[in-house]
Amino acid sequence: MIITTSRKPSSRTRKFCKNFSHSTGFDYINRGKSNMREVLLKALELDEDYIAIVNEIKGNPSKITFYTSKGEIIIAILISASLSNTRLHINPKDLKIKADFEELNPLNDILGFSIAQDIKENYIHILPYDNPEDFKIGKINFYNKFGDLTDFQIIIKKILYND
Repeated sequence: MIITTSRKPSSRTRKFCKNFSHSTGFDYINRGKSNMREVLLKALELDEDYIAIVNEIKGNPSKITFYTSKGEIIIAILISASLSNTRLHINPKDLKIKADFEELNPLNDILGFSIAQDIKENYIHILPYDNPEDFKIGKINFYNKFGDLTDFQIIIKKILYND
């Protein structure tokens, strides 16, 4: 997968993309002035099946839209994020997913990591939010190779598209 931003991203959105890239091992590319067609061509050139485009509102990451390399939207989620200022210590080639949130099952296929339930370290945990009255429905937590919850977290506010 390729991770990129909307045009003219803030430094916070670029940092989010770099955290996401480092924690998953996916390629982050600077979008610059590239249009969607050029991003799709870059995905084909790198032999990637999926693209994640991160949009922002008021300088903060606010939406991730996942596309196929043919430009079809698979799922889009409204988000907020807490970023990490420290090294994440995640080993992407050994990363697994623990998925406890059925509405986000398409992410399991997109991310492409093996699914496991009894894991203690180096995994992504997709789960419902503790208190839905906070207008948040889910979260994605990242656990490092030591089994510690990292500072990097994606809060899911709403699912916009889901095939």
